Amino acid sequence: MVATRQDVRTALDQLDVEGYAVLERAVDGDVLERIRSELDPYIGPAALHGRNDFEGYSTNRVYALLAKAPTVAALVEHEAVVEILDALLLPGYLLSANLAINLLPGETAQSLHTDDGFYRVARPRAAIGVSAIWAIDDFTADNGATRIIPGSHRWGVEQPAEDDPAIMPVEMPAGSVVVFQGTLWHRGGANTTDRPRLAITPQYCEPWARQQEQMVLSVGDAAAGFSDRVRSMLGYSIYPPFMGHVNGMHPLRLLDPAYDPAANGAGDVATAFFESKPGPLDAVW
Repeated sequence: MVATRQDVRTALDQLDVEGYAVLERAVDGDVLERIRSELDPYIGPAALHGRNDFEGYSTNRVYALLAKAPTVAALVEHEAVVEILDALLLPGYLLSANLAINLLPGETAQSLHTDDGFYRVARPRAAIGVSAIWAIDDFTADNGATRIIPGSHRWGVEQPAEDDPAIMPVEMPAGSVVVFQGTLWHRGGANTTDRPRLAITPQYCEPWARQQEQMVLSVGDAAAGFSDRVRSMLGYSIYPPFMGHVNGMHPLRLLDPAYDPAANGAGDVATAFFESKPGPLDAVW
């Protein structure tokens, strides 16, 4: 399915009211199969399991994902998801986390949590992050579909009970994605079936916020093979006027010997910032 502008508008309305939205069958089976193939060495009963109850003792979690499964970039920069992110976050937002979560049979439910709760900013507040969870397998109530509390993104200091009757599973077919505000209370469900359930979750944050994963280090030299958009999300970008610089210069210089600051306008943005808000530092692009 190709998401239309109306789909995106509908998703944004639902994200505002309920804190989440689902885009069904947003990628086709070929993308899913390539991702499965690339992840095959890292998942399954013989692969590493989680180190604690939150990660899941019967779950494979694969970090530094773009260095191991490059096809996941198609999910990270999916056009419909990007349109949603463009509306919810400031320009230059970053990829904060990006991992595969493979729930094996017998995995128990996670505790309820919010994805941007580690930012110690009092609630109620706007989300500092936005999460996406892609169903590589069908998500069902029995195999561990993500469970959410609709509307909880607007809560203040309320702490939900683990048996809150408002908790509901996000059931969706493979190739679908649920996008939700970082302030939404949710958890991974229990897998009571005899088959694993695989998901990919890119999580994004405001450009001024610290990423959960050190993406530049995690992805390494493989970053050179991705699009400009993905490289920007990884951290090869500047949040005006200079947040993210390397040795006083744009970090893209480390990947692209032909980097041209005039082409991307970074120098102009920095200059305009200092002309409008005089400060002690000079623009250095």
